[in-house]
Amino acid sequence: MNIKEFDYNLVQDSIAPYPLLNRDTSRLMILEKKKRHIYTKKFFEITGFLEKKDVLVLNDTKVIPARLYGKKETGGLVEVLLLKQVSNESPIWECLIRTSKKTKEGSRIIFPDSVEGNLLEKIDLKRWKIEFSGIKSGFDEFLEQTGNPPLPPYILKRRGDNRGEEIDKERYQTIYASTKGAVAAPTAGLHFTRELLSEIKKVGTGLARITLHVGGGTFFPPRVEEISHHRMESEYYQINTEDAQIINDAKKEGGRVFSVGTTTTRALETSADSDGTLRQGNGFTNLFIHPGYKFKIIDCLITNFHQPKSTPLILVCAFAGLDFVKKSYQQAIDNNYRFLSYGDGMLII
Repeated sequence: MNIKEFDYNLVQDSIAPYPLLNRDTSRLMILEKKKRHIYTKKFFEITGFLEKKDVLVLNDTKVIPARLYGKKETGGLVEVLLLKQVSNESPIWECLIRTSKKTKEGSRIIFPDSVEGNLLEKIDLKRWKIEFSGIKSGFDEFLEQTGNPPLPPYILKRRGDNRGEEIDKERYQTIYASTKGAVAAPTAGLHFTRELLSEIKKVGTGLARITLHVGGGTFFPPRVEEISHHRMESEYYQINTEDAQIINDAKKEGGRVFSVGTTTTRALETSADSDGTLRQGNGFTNLFIHPGYKFKIIDCLITNFHQPKSTPLILVCAFAGLDFVKKSYQQAIDNNYRFLSYGDGMLII
């Protein structure tokens, strides 16, 4: 399939620059696959679609404050977005660099508290290796004190409006985030509140958690015409024995697996046997789910509205059908839905 088939006209006015005051009051578009029916609810009404035998699977990855601002030795401003640590033994990271002038190998970037970053080498057109030095405490502490939420570029366009800075620290993070390592949020989970999860438990629906650290690949959409030629960036995932058992038990009892987000889906499908049994374990996955893929674990998908030609959108089309998804996106645009990370949600059942 050609990447152009996953394109649509997303205008700036449709992109949500800020989250709603309450997480679970966003709109929720319902897609019923069998009936080809589309209608709207509020997100907190998702409890009406869950049953006692079902299980809701959450990605508990925690976004690190991966966006840093520093200065060149000449005084020019530099923005550094950390993507992944190259080695656990040393503070060397892959990163993206944004600056007004060309950057070269060997350049030094000065951060607050006299921390320095040395640009070791250029990996490709966009990515660099950077080594940090002068950190007085641990690297995690340095990030917590100096870093900023790694907001997507379409949200950063609101720069200059300081209203969002403190909001982002709380809201660009799920309320159940616990395992540090992501450089972008698993946005489908941003709609859940503690109260809503409590209501879901009252229904009797099981809750399971997995981890997939959203990596730098989220910033690199496919750059090929034929989508089957695209190669996903590897991302670390982990599924423990207890949560795998919760999911397997739900399947055996005739319950449905509700996957919260495309990241959760990719972790589950990576660890699924051909008979639909989920294995515990950890490792790296570069699974690219596109139309033609046979899903083994998930039955229902909770997701957001994604960017044109993006891998999450392609996954959603694989699950619900290209034409049906395109119809739902046009309906969302026509009815002023809020798109992307801080936008409205979708439930495909």
